Amino acid sequence: MKSAFFRSLTIVIAVLVVMAGSLGSAALAQQGQAAVASGSPLKVGVYVSPPFVVKDGTRYSGMAIDLWEAAARPLGLTYTYREYPSFEALTEAVRKGDADVGVSNLTITKDRVERVTFSQPWYDAGLRIMVAERDSAGFWQVMGGLERAGHLRAMAWLATIIVVATLVLAWFYRRFDETFPRSWHAGLAESFYEVMSVATSGKVTRPNALGWIGRISGGLWMVCGVAVIAYVTSSVTSVMTALTLTHQVNSLADLPGRTVGVDGGSVAETYSRDLRLSTQAYDTLDDAVAGLRNGEVSAIIGDAPVLEYYAHTHDKAPLSVVGPIFHPDKYGFAFRHGDDLSHAITLRILALQEAGELEALRRKYFGNER
Repeated sequence: MKSAFFRSLTIVIAVLVVMAGSLGSAALAQQGQAAVASGSPLKVGVYVSPPFVVKDGTRYSGMAIDLWEAAARPLGLTYTYREYPSFEALTEAVRKGDADVGVSNLTITKDRVERVTFSQPWYDAGLRIMVAERDSAGFWQVMGGLERAGHLRAMAWLATIIVVATLVLAWFYRRFDETFPRSWHAGLAESFYEVMSVATSGKVTRPNALGWIGRISGGLWMVCGVAVIAYVTSSVTSVMTALTLTHQVNSLADLPGRTVGVDGGSVAETYSRDLRLSTQAYDTLDDAVAGLRNGEVSAIIGDAPVLEYYAHTHDKAPLSVVGPIFHPDKYGFAFRHGDDLSHAITLRILALQEAGELEALRRKYFGNER
């Protein structure tokens, strides 16, 4: 009797142990499934930001997508992707419940934490600066610089004086120099050559036309010519130097007084405005780069890995990411406050990190460099 009782008790304990193990292994799946009503798939909001979220037709890929799918797979979750136009739009969609999860390189900030719940951070990042490489100042850039500095107007007056001097000198030589050409076109050409010779080299070609008076007037012409050459040379040199310095952006300290391009609704935009930098918001990084190339902005501030990846994959474009990382931050997945799925995904991210799979994903998209 007692032996039968003990056998029954042993069987009951064994069943309870098995059930406890099964319940423990299914706990995460139950947490994830609790967020899905009536078996409907999760609405996963994404913001396209290569290499974290890449869109190819109707398919999404990238490091953030791979990580989300690796974390969701053991939980048995089903989901569909919905694209949003900005980080801000994605955050608000999660807050309002229009999206169940926000998947992208979404920076964890105080403002966002007040609106949504974040998972375990899965990537350490920060901001950097991207600039367009310029070989040298072009002709029209120099002309524009001369105009802004007021030199172009002065040079226009010099050109007017040269024309007037050519006419006056031609009339003067025709009247007092018997060796001067009689035809007007030959005389004007001779007179123009005389004026330009003085203006460019300080040499007088007809110094003895009026004897000692010609000598004195020729000397005065030479002084004026040297002054003109000195002025033109110094003005062009100063403008080209200023253009070269203007194009040099090497760090955050070089940005005050310039307009910088940012991703609308991003941490880069908020940070730039906090520094009181002049900003121009763009919908996409491609638009910001177009603005950089046509001179709308002097530099782009954005997430360091995103800018580095863009510059690396667009090696034919003259782009450089300069300066050290500033304003360090972390990325996480966003969930609505009170959603138990955030805890389940956090545990899966930690498991992937401990197994080395998170580092393998990082190397897949960024190589061995950090």
